Amino acid sequence: MEFTIRPARPDDFQSLPDIERAADELLEMPGLPAASSPEEYQASLQTLVAEADGRIFGLARIEEIDGEAHLEQLSVLPPAAGQGLGRFLLETAKAWAARAGYQEMTLCTFRDVSFNAPFYSTAGFVTLEDFSAGLAALRQRETELGLDALGARVVMVAAL
Repeated sequence: MEFTIRPARPDDFQSLPDIERAADELLEMPGLPAASSPEEYQASLQTLVAEADGRIFGLARIEEIDGEAHLEQLSVLPPAAGQGLGRFLLETAKAWAARAGYQEMTLCTFRDVSFNAPFYSTAGFVTLEDFSAGLAALRQRETELGLDALGARVVMVAAL
């Protein structure tokens, strides 16, 4: 299957939470917070979708935190997982952020899930020990949502 990555259109936003929920099932972590809403996707700095045969199979949601690009969500439908689509979305998101003038991209993820921190490290991301006020506030929000209770979390950064 050949995928095209493009910016999300208004008619895409309604289906994106379903893709996020389906991808979250791969984590096998009961208690994950609810998926982002269509309105959150629409209000994001940029949402990219991976499409094939008129169907969306993945997404990358980018926000801005403390003046840098932040990958808020990367999701791939389970039937398309393991085929390089996540990496294609990630590299396209990084390229978009670089073209938009950002110097770095950050993200928060599970440290010990193979398709989370270990995957991102193969794409040039490194763990941040000291981070900005905006990232600290995001980590606090994640803790309040119960993510830390599900597994160790890390903040990562990649130069663009």
